[in-house]
Amino acid sequence: MIHRIEVQVTTPLNPTERRERVETAITNLFPTAEVEERHGELLAEAHSLERLAERLHEQNIVDTAREVFRRDLGGDTFAFDLKKQAAHEGVVNFAVGNPDELGDLHVRVRVVKPDAEAFIDHLAPRSDADG
Repeated sequence: MIHRIEVQVTTPLNPTERRERVETAITNLFPTAEVEERHGELLAEAHSLERLAERLHEQNIVDTAREVFRRDLGGDTFAFDLKKQAAHEGVVNFAVGNPDELGDLHVRVRVVKPDAEAFIDHLAPRSDADG
């Protein structure tokens, strides 16, 4: 099954932050992302979540990811937030509740093919514990 997705990552670029560090936070988890600065934020676009999927498995948080992805699923799109500092270290840490004072990475995924539910099943497969 060939998946076609459009990934958009946005995050504030605060005056106290170095652009390179914030860009690294994005590219550590989305290495193919094209990053640009726009109106005090960084905007990145990519067409793959391969590295993110690898980290989910390495960190053994696939079930958590699946829950998070499904929480904000609507039509062909799902979205989630990641902690910027953790991402800078190449670690997936979902941001829930209040945003970090420097802001989080907001990730929006639009699934062109096949559909969002099937893509989430591919990205974060149901574990045996889910039944």
